[in-house]
Amino acid sequence: METKITIIVDNKSDNDILGEWGLSVLVQYAGKNILLDAGASDLFLDNMKKLGIDVTDIDYAVLSHAHYDHANGLPAFLENNMKAKLYVRDDTAENCYAKKIIFRKYIGIPHKMLSKYSDRIEKISGDCKLTDGVWLVPHKTAGLDSIGKREMMFRKTSRGWKPDDFSHEQSLVLDTDKGLVILNSCSHGGAGNIINEVKATFPDKKVYGLIGGLHLFNKTDAEIREVAGKIRGTGVEYICTGHCTKDRAFGILKEELGDMVNQMKVGYRIVI
Repeated sequence: METKITIIVDNKSDNDILGEWGLSVLVQYAGKNILLDAGASDLFLDNMKKLGIDVTDIDYAVLSHAHYDHANGLPAFLENNMKAKLYVRDDTAENCYAKKIIFRKYIGIPHKMLSKYSDRIEKISGDCKLTDGVWLVPHKTAGLDSIGKREMMFRKTSRGWKPDDFSHEQSLVLDTDKGLVILNSCSHGGAGNIINEVKATFPDKKVYGLIGGLHLFNKTDAEIREVAGKIRGTGVEYICTGHCTKDRAFGILKEELGDMVNQMKVGYRIVI
C-alpha cells in the first residue's frame, strides 16, 4: 500500500509556492486524506490550490502541538472544510508562552478556537487510533518539563507559570510497507525520545522513519551532533526534516547521518 506525504507549508518556498515560519503536511493513506497542522496563516489554502489539492477532500485534521505556527491556519481550515474533525490533545489550551528576558510572549493557538469550533474538535488522551493503520501517540517520557525550562517555554496555569512539559504534543504514526513512519512537527520532546516512545508503543513493529521539524535552530553544533547520535541509535532509516531544524542544523545532520537525511520544502512529496 503506497503512502503519499506532501509538504503544504514549510519555511522553504518553491518557485511561486510560498513558505512561512510554520508547517502543514498532507498525508494520503489508504484512501484517506489527513492534514497535519495548517501553518501560521491561511497560506496553506493557496498552496493547496497550487498543488492541486482540494481542502474539502480532507477527512481528518490533526494538531501536532498548541503553537501558533501550526495552529493559526486551522480556523480557515474549519471554515473551508465542513466535514473533518480536528484532533488535539486533551491538554491543549490557550496557555503557551515563550519567555524573552523578563517578558512572556504568547505563542499558542488562536484565541477562542477551542470554544468556537467545539463541535468540530476532538480532545483525545492516551493512544488514539485515527483510522486503520494510523495512530496519534502522546509523549510517554518523564521529565520533559526540563526541556521546556531549557527552551524558555512556559504554560500559564492556575498555579502560576510552569515549564512546558509538551503534554499538548503528539505524533502521527503511520503503518507503511517499510515500517512505522512518525510525523512530529517540531519534536519538542526530543527526536530520540519520540522514536523510542513509538517503538515502545508498538514493540512488534519496525520504526522506519521520522518526518518533521527537530527544533534544532537554536542548538549548538555539539548539541545537534548529540541529537544525530540519538537518532542513529534508534535504528531508523529515514529522516525528512525542515521548519524549526533550519539550514545550519540540517547540514550537521547530513554530515552525521548521510543520505538518510532529506530536506523538506513546500511542495516536497514523499512516497513510501
